[in-house]
Amino acid sequence: MTWVWRASWLLLPIAFVARLVAPERHVLVFTVSCLSLMPLAKAMGDATEDLAERLGPGAGAILNASFGNAAELILGILALSRGHVALVKGSITGSILGNLLLIAGGAITVAGTRYPTVRFNRVAAGATVSTLFLAVVALAVPTLLAATAGAHAEAKLLSEEIAVVLVVMYGLSLLFQFRTQERVVAASEPRPFLPATPGEAAAAAQEAGGRDLANPWWAGGRLLLAGAATGVASELLVGSLEGTLQSVHLPETFVGVVIVAIVGNAAEHSSAIAFGRRGQMDVALGIAWESSKQIALLVAPILVFAGVVLGAPMDLSFTRFEAAAIGLAVLATAIIALDGETHWLEGTFLVAVYAVLAIGFYFVGS
Repeated sequence: MTWVWRASWLLLPIAFVARLVAPERHVLVFTVSCLSLMPLAKAMGDATEDLAERLGPGAGAILNASFGNAAELILGILALSRGHVALVKGSITGSILGNLLLIAGGAITVAGTRYPTVRFNRVAAGATVSTLFLAVVALAVPTLLAATAGAHAEAKLLSEEIAVVLVVMYGLSLLFQFRTQERVVAASEPRPFLPATPGEAAAAAQEAGGRDLANPWWAGGRLLLAGAATGVASELLVGSLEGTLQSVHLPETFVGVVIVAIVGNAAEHSSAIAFGRRGQMDVALGIAWESSKQIALLVAPILVFAGVVLGAPMDLSFTRFEAAAIGLAVLATAIIALDGETHWLEGTFLVAVYAVLAIGFYFVGS
């Protein structure tokens, strides 16, 4: 499969050439631009993990949290500059749903086919669920307020204030995770430390005698280069969005919830499934849950602040269906996670919930 990975790097130049040669072929440019985000996101993740080996588990995991969803953040800012607020909100919703349901469910299903009972840290799972419940409340309040006649301006102002609360809580969740991680894991059952993010996994592998440390300047350069290329791909994608929506008659919200969200998080998705296949569920679920938490408590507030700067009407007032879908996803996660063990059938349950919600978004958007 190495040749597939190498060939995927040609997607961005192909999209760029297609934009120059055939600008009216909106669907072609949009499709190739979407696919080009996958190798770029993986490159950013790999570079981040290399830097994490140098910095250690705690700082490395913070770095991973900072850049893990960089592709989606860049895409969101560019989409806001073009006025595609529905796409941005749909992408936020889709990333949360995809990680909590599709990816966590897929990892559990894959692990469950090899192990009769899949176990993971119950205390860490409970902390994740409670943090995500805050995100549900943060979306529900502006959404319900905006539904009240004449309260749209208040919902906009409230979103900015709630965004500050979310960022503060995200910082506190990192403090809890990295300062008390070993104690929390040991509190559930006496077993060896298992990292909960790719950054911690890379650092732990190095401590166990893994591969040699990567050159930090080379890793940093790759990170910046991949970030710049992601900006180009995002610009091509957003520029071809209007024509694509008119050609294929897809709702903008559905494109954001399903297509853009899956493509933008493809690298994290593949990593979680791979860890699940090896039975390392604390790592696999940690990737999915941490990404959802990061999107809800950090990326969404940043995009609200970006909307203020760009003059875009970006707020935390989502559609009622989007807010309800996120609430149902957190509820489904709580049902699976809070007892600290699961099996393949519960994994397929999460995937099925995602499928039902995705179908619903298609019909609601249209």
